[in-house]
Amino acid sequence: MVKKVEILAFGAHPDDVELAAGGTIIKSVQQGKKVAIVDLTQGELGSRGTIQTRYNEAENAAKIMGVAHRENLKLADGFFEESEDSLLKLITAIRKYQPEIVFANAPSDRHPDHGRGSDLISRACFLSGLLKIETKIEGEKQLHWRPKVVYHYIQDRYLTPSFIVDVSEQRDLKFKAILAYETQFFHSDMSGPKTPISGQDFLDALEARLVQYGRDIGTKYGEGFISERPVGINDISDFL
Repeated sequence: MVKKVEILAFGAHPDDVELAAGGTIIKSVQQGKKVAIVDLTQGELGSRGTIQTRYNEAENAAKIMGVAHRENLKLADGFFEESEDSLLKLITAIRKYQPEIVFANAPSDRHPDHGRGSDLISRACFLSGLLKIETKIEGEKQLHWRPKVVYHYIQDRYLTPSFIVDVSEQRDLKFKAILAYETQFFHSDMSGPKTPISGQDFLDALEARLVQYGRDIGTKYGEGFISERPVGINDISDFL
């Protein structure tokens, strides 16, 4: 079964894509592109919330962003590795959605799952194009498929982007999707243990990053991405 999309956004944890690429996803949907999200883990090691609350929050965030599909591969939070089993799960998802573009975690970051997820996603995108790797879904053999490009979004650590997407008009909806994770991020009546992402200071830092990247391209807000290969353009004026 193929559920063709133009963009497939992977995240090591539910909320990764909202935090780092939510504005770009929303903008892409507004432009008429079909987008799917695949979360690698259920975020079960998170200090706040439960697996079920994370599923509910992820579903609500997906609706806010307008994505067509969202699923969870249920790899082990904190412990997943680049094994044959994990790679085959990602390859199956890539072949299921046949994306032209893949969004992946940051190449290196504070949370070790992000860098490890980045490598896993990148490798799976290549292997998905090999004819001799066989996968099935619902008993049906899948066709090989390799995305045209892999773009790594930027997370907690500052990394120099290959390009920046103007998300000035999508900023408010992006934060609405982020705050759909009510157990994870700051709101006035929240309770539970304090974490590095549960305070208002984290949201302020996220806003500052958007402003920083926006300033780099002469807009109010921006999201940065790292490309695995040079980005080609048809018109030199695209950079104006």
